[in-house]
Amino acid sequence: GGYFWHISGLHWDPSYDVGSNSASKCASSGGRPTPNAGRFGDYSCDSPWTLINSTLSAMRGILPDPDFIIWTGDITPHVPDEQLGVEPKLLYQTGFRVVVLNTNLYYDQNKLTENIKDPADQFSWPLFCLTQVYIIGHVPPGFFEKKRDKAWFRKEFNKRYIDLIQKYSAVIQGQFFGHHHTDSFRMFYSSKGIFNSATNSVTCCPWFTRFYSCCFVFLKDIITYYMNLTYSNVVHERWEKAYRLTEAFRVPDASPTSMHRVMERISSDKCYLQKYYEFNSVNYDLTECHADCRVDHVCAMREVDFEAYEKCVVKEGGSFNAPVLFTLLLSLMLSLLCLN
Repeated sequence: GGYFWHISGLHWDPSYDVGSNSASKCASSGGRPTPNAGRFGDYSCDSPWTLINSTLSAMRGILPDPDFIIWTGDITPHVPDEQLGVEPKLLYQTGFRVVVLNTNLYYDQNKLTENIKDPADQFSWPLFCLTQVYIIGHVPPGFFEKKRDKAWFRKEFNKRYIDLIQKYSAVIQGQFFGHHHTDSFRMFYSSKGIFNSATNSVTCCPWFTRFYSCCFVFLKDIITYYMNLTYSNVVHERWEKAYRLTEAFRVPDASPTSMHRVMERISSDKCYLQKYYEFNSVNYDLTECHADCRVDHVCAMREVDFEAYEKCVVKEGGSFNAPVLFTLLLSLMLSLLCLN
C-alpha cells in the first residue's frame, strides 16, 4: 500500500495585500469589499502566498514522504490568461502510468475549440497500449452539483469522453480533476451491467489518499483536511481533518462498490445527505440541503451523461435506480489518498 496527495485550485493572487487601505484587499474579488481579509486570505479572494505556503507546509507535516503528488491545475488567479498548453503527457511510474489530458479544451467557455471534433487529438490517445492508468485533468466532465444544468464540457466532448472511459475501463484505475472548489464525486455506469474500476478526483486544496495497491492501484481511503480562515486569521494557523471517507460513510474502502453504497446512502438517507452536503463546502455552508438541493447533488454525482442527467432531474428525487457501477470519479478538497 501507499499514499499520495492530490492538490488543485490554489489560484495564487500576487496582488493580495492585507495592509492595503482599499476596501478590497485583492484584485480577484472583483472590487467586492473584503473587511475580514487576514494573513491567510479571504473567502472572496484567491489565495495569498501565505496560504499556499501553509498548504504545502501542512502537507509536509501530515505526510512528508508521499509516493507521488497529483496536481490538477489552477495556480493562476481568476484573471485572463491565454497561455494554455494542448499536449497530453504521460508520466512513467513503477507499476502504473498517468495520462494528463488538457480538458480545458473541452470547456464549454472555450470558443477556440467550438468547431473542432478532437482538439489536440486527445480522444485518439492510445490508452489501449497502457495498463493501470490514472487520468488527470482540470475541468471535469458532467455537471456542477451546486448549479442545476451547469455542464462543464460541450455536449459533444462530454459524450466522447464518456465513450472513451467506457471503452478503456479495463485499464483506467482512476480519474482526478479540479475546477469545482467543492468536495464531491461522480459515478460512471455501464448499460451492460459490468462493473469495472474506480476513479477519484480532487478540487481546491490539497488532500491525500491513505492507501493504494502498487499492484492494482485502487483507492482504499480518502482523508480531507481544511483550514478555517476565520480562526487562522484571528488566532493562529491551523489545519484540521474534515473527515475520513470510510469512517464518515461506513464503507470498507473507496472502491467503486463502496462508492456506489455511499451514493445510495446520500440519495436515500437525509442524515448522510446532510453530512455529505456539509463536507461539500468543507463545513463552510451548514444550511439544510432541501429537496431541490438533493436533486442537484444526487443527479450531478450519479449521471455524467447529458440525457441521463436531464432524466434524473425530472424524477425529482425518485428511486434513482441505476445499472451496476461501471467507473467512478471523485472530487475533493485538501485530502490524502490511499491506494490498495
